[in-house]
Amino acid sequence: MIERHPILDFVSHAILILGVVIVFFPIYVTFIGSTQTAQQINASNPISLLPGTNLVESYRFALFGGKTEAGATVSPALPMMGISLASALIIAIGKIAISLLSAFAIVYFRFPFKNLVFWMIFVTLMLPVEVRIGPTYEVVSNLGLLNSMSGLTIPLVASATATFLFRQFFMTVPDELVEAARV
Repeated sequence: MIERHPILDFVSHAILILGVVIVFFPIYVTFIGSTQTAQQINASNPISLLPGTNLVESYRFALFGGKTEAGATVSPALPMMGISLASALIIAIGKIAISLLSAFAIVYFRFPFKNLVFWMIFVTLMLPVEVRIGPTYEVVSNLGLLNSMSGLTIPLVASATATFLFRQFFMTVPDELVEAARV
């Protein structure tokens, strides 16, 4: 039986609250800084912890772009976030579809060198991304897919990790269930 001590409960809660404050304070300061102009941030030392009056203008400027007071052009973030969302969805759906089909074939179909095919897929996990960046860029460039959505997504669709995970799942399905599905 665990005994409850009110003092220990208070101390543990105080430590947890302190941890939350330490973690969220930089996020709060960043948000407060985003509501102030550059002049307001530079004028106050230390930075003010009260929200400024520039919230709407700052976020409109960040999302839709524009020119700074110094004349520099700021790219809009909203289209970039849309492209990131679209590429993430395409990559995720493509990875699931290809990995699911390849794992299903490796587990349930009988063909020569089935284990060799699996291990060739699995060995690609040993190649870190840093090793594959150069050759992947060269292949995409040679195919004329630079600066296109297909050039961004197609190289990232193949996934040995997902194939391995689906294979491991399919191997846990009982043979009786597979036979019942065939009938």
